Amino acid sequence: MQVDVRTHGTATRIEGPLLFLRRTVNVGLNDAVEIIDAGGRTRLGRIATLDEDSMIIEVLESTSGLSLATTTVRFMGESLHFNVGPDLLGRILDGVGRPLDGGPPVSATRRLRIDGLAINPAAREYPRDFIETGISSIDLMNSLVRGQKLPIFSGSGLPHDRIATEIARHAKLRGEEAGSFAVVFVAIGVSYDIAEHFRRAMENSGALEHTVLFLNLASDSSTQRLLTPRYALTAAEYLAYTEGRHVLVIMTDMTNYCEALREVSASHGEVPSRKGYPGYMYSDLATIFERAGCIMGKAGTLTQLPILTIPSDDITHPIPDLTGYITEGQIVLDRELDRRDIYPPIRVLPSLSRLMKDGTGKGFTHEDHPSLANQLYAAYARSMHVRVLASIMGSEGLSGVDQLFLEFGNRFEQELLHQEGARSLEQSMEIGWRLLQPIPVLELTRLSDEQIRRNIRNLDAEHAG
Repeated sequence: MQVDVRTHGTATRIEGPLLFLRRTVNVGLNDAVEIIDAGGRTRLGRIATLDEDSMIIEVLESTSGLSLATTTVRFMGESLHFNVGPDLLGRILDGVGRPLDGGPPVSATRRLRIDGLAINPAAREYPRDFIETGISSIDLMNSLVRGQKLPIFSGSGLPHDRIATEIARHAKLRGEEAGSFAVVFVAIGVSYDIAEHFRRAMENSGALEHTVLFLNLASDSSTQRLLTPRYALTAAEYLAYTEGRHVLVIMTDMTNYCEALREVSASHGEVPSRKGYPGYMYSDLATIFERAGCIMGKAGTLTQLPILTIPSDDITHPIPDLTGYITEGQIVLDRELDRRDIYPPIRVLPSLSRLMKDGTGKGFTHEDHPSLANQLYAAYARSMHVRVLASIMGSEGLSGVDQLFLEFGNRFEQELLHQEGARSLEQSMEIGWRLLQPIPVLELTRLSDEQIRRNIRNLDAEHAG
């Protein structure tokens, strides 16, 4: 039941996106409100803090023009909800689900809470199967599995926005379920130019047909930024668990989300923790990341690919540190590779997909895929060791085998890591087998004789020679 309350005599102050009131009605924490100014304009908000005598309302838009004496607050008596329906795909929405594409509001068949419903852990199924992103260093070396949450750790100035766009345009399922794939692309706190780049890239490539685009601009309020991933994940949960689609949620940039969390926490007067971030940031991030997964009895799945820029390239910073505890691995971008014009500049050795073994191999991708990935990883790790030796003693002092591995490392970066346009998994594997051709058989310890005979060289002919 809605209740209208005039703030005349009850409002104490407006501070940034926060409206402070004396409590005169019985309301609940996180209840939705509408703030109506003297001109009749309505702004959305929610109750962020309350006690017996006062409450704080987070206004999800600019508070410019609000007057304490003439503002009306309408209490909705429920938490924030999002109207979702089958025509979500192809839409461009703002951070709280309102149309930005000039179209009508989303036709609603369901009305869902944006904070989601708790999932019984016993109802979760283990993530399995493979999502092809079109990027060799992910698909071949650190595969993304349906239901997984796999973050990309980037840095300021690195091409994570380009990578996010490429994955959104080219990601797909393999086999019969390819048509049931959908993407929810979430831009959090980005500039207008970047938002327009995302919009044009989706529209011009045709990927918008199976994509929902949420755009939260840097000029939007920090309180709205905290809700953008929750609105987007509500849309994703509807597509996955009601419509039975396999949904990939790409969120960039989660660092902007955490900065907004710190800003709003400071506005509330909360005691800060590490580097000024609130002590509950871990549990707050978990409420977002743990919405990924597979649920028994549901045909669809929800996979997350959050992107975050590491402040000062410090991987021990609270944002990547806490994210790593919640998610199942990480993809790490490298500034040195970027300086050498290798795109995408993904550092293979510190990158990891903990669920790769459950979504690759026979019945999922290719029976030789895991072994090939392991062998490439081992060979590249050795090439990095040899590269250090060569920098100290010169390449002339290396053995013949070490020189082969040094050459392998250079070719691995130039031919496999670096790519122009999307590649299929088969194309990536073909490059991987070709790179291993010069390596002596005795050094290919991660491959079976049959795999070497079938994919690299004929062992019988070699021994006979």
